[in-house]
Amino acid sequence: MKKLKIVVIGETCVDKFIYCKIDRLSPEAPVPVLQPLTTENNAGMSGNTVANIKALAPESQVIHFSNLKQITKTRYVEDKTNHMFLRVDEGDNSIEPFKWSDDYKQFLEEADVVIVSDYDKGYLTDIDLIKITTHSKLSILDSKRKLTDKVINSFNFVKLNEEEWENNYGLDDKNIIVTLGAKGSMYMGKIFPSNNPQETIDVSGAGDTFTAAFALSYATAPSVPNAINYANKIASKVVSKRGVVTPI
Repeated sequence: MKKLKIVVIGETCVDKFIYCKIDRLSPEAPVPVLQPLTTENNAGMSGNTVANIKALAPESQVIHFSNLKQITKTRYVEDKTNHMFLRVDEGDNSIEPFKWSDDYKQFLEEADVVIVSDYDKGYLTDIDLIKITTHSKLSILDSKRKLTDKVINSFNFVKLNEEEWENNYGLDDKNIIVTLGAKGSMYMGKIFPSNNPQETIDVSGAGDTFTAAFALSYATAPSVPNAINYANKIASKVVSKRGVVTPI
């Protein structure tokens, strides 16, 4: 894969996994008592997109614009079964908004691909999204927000999962890629099946992996079918592992 210049914009967080032992219920309430064994911290949200890009294309140059105040997502997980009992999110309500500056234009215009990893936490607005892609040669949006045709049509590609697609049903879908889990992905009404579906252990961060892999493949050799098939293959690797991980 050729060396690329990539800009990633969007909220980032720390994904914290506390793996626990559970062997009894609390005498105070019918809830399990969790005994922490190990803790793992990973970059999450747009940070995970960046981590996947660096894993798949280590020679590429990545510029990352994200929130300064930290968001932490702490998951309490049983070590033996990988069952998550509780997730605690901190910092979601204190994200400072993205502040556009003309200094960003050069970074965007020079980038081979711009990826917007929008978790709809208040960092980006619809106006920001459109302005970002206006200065981008190739732009890909992975978004959790309620989208409009104006936003969708501003990007070259928009990646949504099934639930996000249903929440945005009725919009122009000519550039939308819908990830379907073990079934693969859908684009322009065509299903691209996963050629090597794996047992799903943990889906955390799989969407970030798909977006990163698709962007890298398409920016290197512009073929939507090839990029989707490559992204399906890479995403299937991370769902077979626990936690937020990169495929390599």
